[in-house]
Amino acid sequence: MSGDMKVIAMGVHVLDVLVRPVEEIPEGQGGQLVEEIRITAAGSAGGAAITLAKLGASVRSAGAIGTDAVGDMLLALLERDGVDTSLVVRRDDVRTSASVLPIRPSGERPAFHVVGANGTYGPDDAPWEAIAEATHLHLGGPEFMGGEAAARILAHAREQGTVTSADVLAPGDPGLLEWIGPALGELDYLLPNDEQVLGFTGADDLVEGCRALLERGVGCVAATKGAEGVVIVDADGAESVPAFEVEVVDTTGCGDAFSAGFLRGLSLGHDRTDAARLGCAAAALVAQGLGSDAGAFDLAAADELGE
Repeated sequence: MSGDMKVIAMGVHVLDVLVRPVEEIPEGQGGQLVEEIRITAAGSAGGAAITLAKLGASVRSAGAIGTDAVGDMLLALLERDGVDTSLVVRRDDVRTSASVLPIRPSGERPAFHVVGANGTYGPDDAPWEAIAEATHLHLGGPEFMGGEAAARILAHAREQGTVTSADVLAPGDPGLLEWIGPALGELDYLLPNDEQVLGFTGADDLVEGCRALLERGVGCVAATKGAEGVVIVDADGAESVPAFEVEVVDTTGCGDAFSAGFLRGLSLGHDRTDAARLGCAAAALVAQGLGSDAGAFDLAAADELGE
């Protein structure tokens, strides 16, 4: 397979405001000095788009945002990092999705979130011709449009020979699995985290849970386990790939960075193990800074860490 990767990152695009370090929210009108406040493009589509662009893919974002100043900044940040935003739909009647993330000293991050325009995007907005021209379609947050709508878009992609992948933003829940269920059979790759897999399936064991998702029609499940790395499960078996030990500043965007690195590795002809190593390397590079766009790295730097 050639390394030419033309990917559409479709779905959830968010503007993140990150504050660190935050041990507690001051009471009343109390104030607190912090080391750093950053504003970044993020979301399960937006965050993956940025890392894919850093890793040398040709990336187009597709999703919905508002016509507000938050949307202006979100587009500017995506474009700064090399993402083509011409497929992003702007709506007058809804806000751009945004989050405020107080980052704990440990790197963990509670979140305050506005769903906004992400909840309005669906097949009526889908860029059908662009999807047909892409080598990859990565759908961030299929739960926002529902499984039947997502399945229509993914099926069209597959008919054109486009590789399909998705990850889920919401916590794992059997009801949510049923909501996105129709899309599962149209996915070459599902990229959840361990808690989502166990929550979706009710399984006690992660590999067992991944196999239950394969039975729903997914081609391959790569489930991230935070600092423990990732487990990859397909019809041929299961394999674990460890994470890299780094000094974590902020875990925001690490899952999206893994997705980007894994998919980029596959596009370069890597086997799934080596692709997962590239994914873990990308996640490690993002974890060492604040926000989904952290790290001025490229494919060579990620490859070097992954060796």
